[in-house]
Amino acid sequence: MSAGATADFGTGVLSRAAALLHTLLTVEALFLAAAAPGLAGLLFLGPDPANLPLAALCLLPLGPAASAALFALHHRSSDLTDLRPARGYLHGWRLNTVPALKLWTPLLAWLTVIAFTLTHFAATGLPGWWAVLLGFVGVTSLLWGAHALVLASLFTFRARDTARLAAYFLLRHGRATLAAASLLVLAGGLTALLTEALPALLAAPLLLSLLHSSRPVIAETQEDFTV
Repeated sequence: MSAGATADFGTGVLSRAAALLHTLLTVEALFLAAAAPGLAGLLFLGPDPANLPLAALCLLPLGPAASAALFALHHRSSDLTDLRPARGYLHGWRLNTVPALKLWTPLLAWLTVIAFTLTHFAATGLPGWWAVLLGFVGVTSLLWGAHALVLASLFTFRARDTARLAAYFLLRHGRATLAAASLLVLAGGLTALLTEALPALLAAPLLLSLLHSSRPVIAETQEDFTV
């Protein structure tokens, strides 16, 4: 084999596709392993609204698990001869667990309050438009959380600064926010029409799509908010 052919090995279209598939499968497996304690807990919870706080506790591991996945996918190699997705995931998990939890925990608590209020809305005595408003606030919070998770996974900011940047980018990069909303609708549709487990089983490609749509957010953060 010539030196030129050796240099080109692992950089062709098929090699890049194989590298991406390998990375997605590895990251997906590690994501499921990291989130397994919470996902297993959800299996034992019924649909009773009284279980919402317990469900939120079960969802806590998903924040660091998703953050590590975003880190590994962002730093992935397209060269078939230089693949280390497991190492990247584990490094991202060690690096981002605490920062991710600082944002993920209050977001889950806030969403739990909204969900509990909506499931007991008849008892509140509030007018119907309040339910619409709460739903809007909940969706906006999820979109803020998507931006915050990307920022916390790829940059080292204080939690309060990450929260402010995520709020700033909600309107600053409307296309990225709309893309995150479409992924939210897709995940919700898969859950409603098929099974609750499907979004978790497709976490890696969904997070890769989120990462792709967040490129303007990432680029502006690197240019204007990092040294």
